[in-house]
Amino acid sequence: MMAKQDDPSSQPDWQGLRELDRAISENRLTAYSWKKAWADPWGRLKLVTIMIALASFAAFVVVNDVIL
Repeated sequence: MMAKQDDPSSQPDWQGLRELDRAISENRLTAYSWKKAWADPWGRLKLVTIMIALASFAAFVVVNDVIL
């Protein structure tokens, strides 16, 4: 007796492809979240402020530890 083509148990389990599909889905969700945050004026201000603070901290660490 042959298994039907529509039966999921008759097809091989492609674990790697399932993980790849999940990663692509999560990447789309992350990209959408970033675009949505950037479109919001308050979200954009918050992102820019955080990036400036991180860059300032990195510059402080380099100046304080490496140069001085």
